[in-house]
Amino acid sequence: MSTPSNPGPHPAPHAMTIDVPADACDAHCHIFGPTSLFPYAPDRTFTPPEAPLADLQKLHHLLGFHRAVLVQSAAHGADHASLVAALEEGAGRYRGVALIRPDTSAAEVARLHDAGVRGARLHFTPHLGPAPTPGAIEAITDLVRPYGWHIALHVAGNGLAEHEDFIRSLPLPVVIDHMGVSMRQGLDSPAVTVLRRLLDTGRVWVKLSGADRLATVPPDMSDSAALARLLAWSAPERVVWGTDFPPPQHPRLRPRRR
Repeated sequence: MSTPSNPGPHPAPHAMTIDVPADACDAHCHIFGPTSLFPYAPDRTFTPPEAPLADLQKLHHLLGFHRAVLVQSAAHGADHASLVAALEEGAGRYRGVALIRPDTSAAEVARLHDAGVRGARLHFTPHLGPAPTPGAIEAITDLVRPYGWHIALHVAGNGLAEHEDFIRSLPLPVVIDHMGVSMRQGLDSPAVTVLRRLLDTGRVWVKLSGADRLATVPPDMSDSAALARLLAWSAPERVVWGTDFPPPQHPRLRPRRR
């Protein structure tokens, strides 16, 4: 697992053609390394190219973002040293989403909260390892509930349809990462229907990010863009946007300069 599994982000991205509102927030981005200071987890399932905080800050300066939500990557596992260092450097401009485990101590959760973490991410994607058990989810929820964190769910395919009851049962706000569905069945799929139904509860948000993850024939992303438009139209107050910088595991699609 020592060789990077994709070529990394585009080395020369271009600025957007729209003006970003003041205090706009990149709601989903990652930092990787530098591994000389923040090694990857030995049990990781993938090895991303290094993309330290300085690289993310360069992109945000180009795009006009001042604030961001930094999501702990599975490549770093339960060691949140790089995340905490970035939150400290952000001096209040950043918030974090952590990978909490059932055996995480209450003291560690308190430390992460003080650093600026406000969410716990649960993976339901096989490439990142086994999904958490109901008992693990309950333990994690109990750990973070006193701080009012949200639960970030990383699901794909038909996962939302399979887990709708569980998602509705969570006692905390829920954020669905990367639109959370597959486009293979189109906009009328059961997963898209469930996603729109969950947004209607008023307790669930969705990130309009990771369009490359959903597109059926990349680099054409017209199908995933259509889903983003549908979600923004149906529940504009329940959608947020993120760069997903840097794309961690998608060698099939390298962003191109336009």
